[in-house]
Amino acid sequence: MTHFLLILVAVLVYFAVKKSRATKSVEWARHRFDPAAFGLVPRERLDPRRSGPPMPEERRQRSQAIADAAWGGDWRPAAAHVEAAGQDWEERWSRLELLASIANEDDAWLTAWRAADPNSCDAATLEAKQMVHRAWAIRGSKYAHEVPAEDMAKFRELLPAAIEAARRAALLAPRDPAPWVVMVTTARGAQYTPEQFEPLWAGLAERAPHHYEAHWQGMQYWCAKWFGSDKQMLAFAERAMDHAPAGSPLPGIYLHALSELEKRKTLGSTLAGEKAKERLKAVASALAAVPADDERLPMLRHLLAYYCGKAGLPAEALEQFRLIGRWCGAEVWADQGDPVTAFDLARGLAVKLSEAPPLPPELRPTKDTDHHYNG
Repeated sequence: MTHFLLILVAVLVYFAVKKSRATKSVEWARHRFDPAAFGLVPRERLDPRRSGPPMPEERRQRSQAIADAAWGGDWRPAAAHVEAAGQDWEERWSRLELLASIANEDDAWLTAWRAADPNSCDAATLEAKQMVHRAWAIRGSKYAHEVPAEDMAKFRELLPAAIEAARRAALLAPRDPAPWVVMVTTARGAQYTPEQFEPLWAGLAERAPHHYEAHWQGMQYWCAKWFGSDKQMLAFAERAMDHAPAGSPLPGIYLHALSELEKRKTLGSTLAGEKAKERLKAVASALAAVPADDERLPMLRHLLAYYCGKAGLPAEALEQFRLIGRWCGAEVWADQGDPVTAFDLARGLAVKLSEAPPLPPELRPTKDTDHHYNG
């Protein structure tokens, strides 16, 4: 009995000391942390308007010109923009996403494109994608029992039609994975069973085995709120990570899987293990090889910094904060209230817990070193 009491006291003391240290670290991060002393952007220069740098001006102007032409009735620049991506399927999908956003404002030009070139897989795929968009706009984001019966009926009518439209598009360009991405995206809303979903996934993987958007949609299908479980979703994300080629952002799907677990409040046990820590380190290594101008990279760095912090990997979190720079408008920080406060506190804790040494004064960023903040 005495031995048991000694163990109990030791455990209580351990957790009391741990809690005290955590409290002191938070206080330091909030009141004594000087970001510039550790090579980080000063608080007053943090920008919560976006998660990463704005689109390069040249690209913005090119996108606007395509939109203006389309809204003016000329679909040909849009068609040429997608075709110019060749068989770079990731880039081609990104360009289709741009056209989809243009069509969301006004899609008369898409109707004209389909009529003028009925054999265009790009136009047919975009049409199917817009059917999915309209279906979800009708349904909304409410739980199924909260959606009016008339809206749910229309939703369930449109989605199977969208899949059939995507199947027809796939016949126009048998090697193009884009129609298959639309089918995989639509499958969960259309209530496809795993037995129905698997052939769609196999068809997509045959054409583009490392397609990022397709894997994000596949991960959603296998999550617990749709047709899988936490275990199936995490296994799917880990397989994607393990088979990703060098330079691909695909390992970042693992971070999105962690986000799904957090929403379900089942994340704690996952992050507590060494396996998750090794996975996060591997994601960091993989992201280091992704081209710096990849638009998906900033958001993935925010998620990686956040989950490294929660997993007890402060040095790895700090490295991501250095790479992120001044942009702190990511959802993971905004969900906590004030993104600047949440982001800055997480940076401070990463510095404190990693025991990072301060930089010599001459190497610290200042208000005059604007290049440092463009991140």
